[in-house]
Amino acid sequence: LKMKAFQNVCRQLRSSKGFSVKTVALGDFSTSCYLCDRKKKVNPYEKVDQEKYSHLVQSVLSFRGLVHTPESLFEEDALLYGPVSKHKPPKQEEEAIIPQNWFPIFNPRRSVKPNASYPSTPLKIPLQRTVIPSVTRILQQTMTKQQTFYLERWKQRMILELGEDGFKEYTSNIFLQGKRFHEDLEYILSLSPQGNVKERGENLESGYIQSVQHILKDVSGVRALESAVQHETLKYSGLLDCVAEYQGKLCVIDWKTSEKPKPFIRNTFDNPLQVVAYMGAMNHDPNYSFQVQCGLIVVAYKDGSPAHSHVMDAKLCSHYWAKWLLRLQEYTEKNKNENMQKTD
Repeated sequence: LKMKAFQNVCRQLRSSKGFSVKTVALGDFSTSCYLCDRKKKVNPYEKVDQEKYSHLVQSVLSFRGLVHTPESLFEEDALLYGPVSKHKPPKQEEEAIIPQNWFPIFNPRRSVKPNASYPSTPLKIPLQRTVIPSVTRILQQTMTKQQTFYLERWKQRMILELGEDGFKEYTSNIFLQGKRFHEDLEYILSLSPQGNVKERGENLESGYIQSVQHILKDVSGVRALESAVQHETLKYSGLLDCVAEYQGKLCVIDWKTSEKPKPFIRNTFDNPLQVVAYMGAMNHDPNYSFQVQCGLIVVAYKDGSPAHSHVMDAKLCSHYWAKWLLRLQEYTEKNKNENMQKTD
């Protein structure tokens, strides 16, 4: 570093009037008096007039360079090693947990042809009140600690903003809006189950219905509406929204409302588990003669903005089915332990 500074001084002297500096080979320059053979080597710079150039020599000897700052260090690292990668390191794949209550989601004894056993009117099997738990209850009872935390934090924030009574009124209105939305859809889809639903429901003033218009244009062949399903082997039940063809593929359709956009399927939380739970139950329920291998989640918005649709193919459904079986297993074990504690 001192050598570089001294060279800069020499260049300045050469360019100045009245001065003449002779360039000397760098190999002859030495800042140390230490020699391996302990013999003193003649330094050509000793002939320089020290008094005349004392201020320059002092400047060279006292040169310490720039003080490093965090910013300069980052710039130096970027120059040497390239820009810092902002991508998180890939997570190590967790060991796959196989559910103990394994049961296939698809029924090999049923046809998957779209036109097989086509009903003249959509099925609407009423939900029977039994001791068998519902899909909704199972998912609520097995939420992760993270889900519970964020749900409770949202609840407390809303109570602080609206008050206890205001929060109750808010949740009641949300429930009524969702119920009315499902009733409007049931009316629209039941008008002509075998035809396309294009232009149906356009006269309804609901913002949610306007939101799903572009989805309804691709829905046809309605098989079931607000119909109950029950899995006799895995012992759970539920009430699915709709089974119909979407873009030519038979799907279990779940209609949802939301105040916030949900453009990705990960934004829908446990909704995919709910869909595959209905699919697995329906595919093995004797009340249904057809089989479904696809799911569809539709998220509608009150302001009428286009709804987001999330299609679940057979591979994705199988992925979520394994997760659902784990949640069902967790629920079963949890209730078993609670019953044992009550007995004790």
